[in-house]
Amino acid sequence: MDTPLSTIAVVGLGTMGAGIADVLARAGREVIGIDISDTAAARAVAALEASTARAVARERITEEERQDVLARFRTFSDLQAAAEADLVIEVVPESYEAKQEVFRALDAIVRPDAILATGTNALSVTRLAADSAHPERVLGLHFFAPVQAMKLVEVVSSVLTDPRAVDAVTRLAQDLGKEPVAVGDRAGFIADGLLFGYLNQAAAMYEAKYASREDIDAAMRLGCGLPMGPLALLDLIGVDTARTVLEAMYASSHDRLHAPAPILKQLSEAGLTGRKAGRGFYTYEAPGSAEVVADALTPSASAEAGAGREVRSVGVAGSGTMASGIAEVFAKAGYQVVLAARSQEKADTAKARIAKSLARSVDKGRMTGEARDTTLGLITAAGTLDAFAEVDLAVEAVAEDLEIKQELFARLDKICKPGAVLATTTSSLPVVACARATTRPQDVIGMHFFNPAPAMKLVEIVRTVLTADDVHATVREVTAKIRKHPVDCGDRAGFIVNALLFPYLNNAIKMVQEHYATLDDIDAAMKLGGGYPMGPFELLDVVGLDVSLAIEQVLHREFRDPGLAPAPLLEHLVAAGCLGRKTGRGFREYARR
Repeated sequence: MDTPLSTIAVVGLGTMGAGIADVLARAGREVIGIDISDTAAARAVAALEASTARAVARERITEEERQDVLARFRTFSDLQAAAEADLVIEVVPESYEAKQEVFRALDAIVRPDAILATGTNALSVTRLAADSAHPERVLGLHFFAPVQAMKLVEVVSSVLTDPRAVDAVTRLAQDLGKEPVAVGDRAGFIADGLLFGYLNQAAAMYEAKYASREDIDAAMRLGCGLPMGPLALLDLIGVDTARTVLEAMYASSHDRLHAPAPILKQLSEAGLTGRKAGRGFYTYEAPGSAEVVADALTPSASAEAGAGREVRSVGVAGSGTMASGIAEVFAKAGYQVVLAARSQEKADTAKARIAKSLARSVDKGRMTGEARDTTLGLITAAGTLDAFAEVDLAVEAVAEDLEIKQELFARLDKICKPGAVLATTTSSLPVVACARATTRPQDVIGMHFFNPAPAMKLVEIVRTVLTADDVHATVREVTAKIRKHPVDCGDRAGFIVNALLFPYLNNAIKMVQEHYATLDDIDAAMKLGGGYPMGPFELLDVVGLDVSLAIEQVLHREFRDPGLAPAPLLEHLVAAGCLGRKTGRGFREYARR
């Protein structure tokens, strides 16, 4: 185990195995590719030839170096070819039986000092090791697809693993230019342990017909900056693979959030396993294609159209960052805007904040000075809601407190003209409760903007059971005019984004609370393995731990699922006044400004 890992066998040459072989060969290792399918072996060789040809074309390597890489990769159909390997990485189908068969055979083939690694992302490494003649040399080496691009490698050790084996594969991962993260043997490890619960909830949300597949995916891409929506990602991973991973996670955790959504079983058993089958949650041009094509579930433009009410002027109630951001967005789109606060001074301060924001846009060349002056000229700062008497759309952006919002809507009901649309920007409170504070609940709807409003493209449009069709049509039309992307959802806790985001964040906290992984390792795993723009703890500290706790509590009260109960560690930090960046300390400490 102390010898350099210079000759490495990869057992299973599917997409993942071929990717691992590619990375190893490029890093100067002798690679023995083994697969019972000659077709799979030929595809792996062709993939390496194509990827190295592209590297030559981009002048990253020379043709001579390319030939050296190709010469280092040899393929075989018999496990006996692994006899001289220093390390064997199995990447066969996600099944105990298949993997155990490989490990039992390898015990009789490889040298006593060779390391055996499983590429599983969900099965127990300990169980696989226990069935081996030399459990101390068995560990997990979990790469992420596409292997050439993704930096994360989870190095998984069991209670039986020799630390020298862990050190050897960790050094290998570093030599490959990867970021190794050491984790214990737990279903899903770090990245998939957090990712698959989120994907499962998205599948369940779609199955419940709460929102369309397009809106769920758009919400998470545009609201969280994720590279892919959850349902598109399930299609990429494979619906059957996701179901297998979730089954393993549920067997370990007994957490309902990990119990596979029934739709995953239905799609799997129908053979609709995602991109590889040409159909899953979406329909693709052909099996293996990434090109989505229209099907019976694709929304049509005519289905989205509807006769709305005319909106020329907009009132925005509030004086905080969100209120001023929303007012800026509407003014930029050419609407007359009344920005009302509790006093003229607060309203003027909010307008001054908009002026600074617009000045920054001018400095960065995003708008002209003339456009800035025109935009500012469309905004009237008012110290009273009475200024909303003639607006066509009133948007409240005050404190996230139901009593405050209900009181505001009762006032808007008396002030605003008949036919005016009344919208709340709440992120977690029931919209219908605001509607019932008025005598015109049919005119009330949710418009959940994301912070910072001028930059974030998403708006969740929340209909209650009382919202009129023309009000919904009006808000969708207005959202398009202000160059935002509307997604429709019903009036329930968290809507789309927060209902999927915050359980994921809560589960990350539980990982730290249970001493499974560190803050840094979890943040690194989700950024490097999942392509997330921020790790969960970076995001929690930005959002604010008090805000996060409040949303978790709302979700738990609404859905009554024990798995949604806020992590005690989050509650303790909030009780201690550690609220994140705004207080200088949350999960991490920050320099005071």
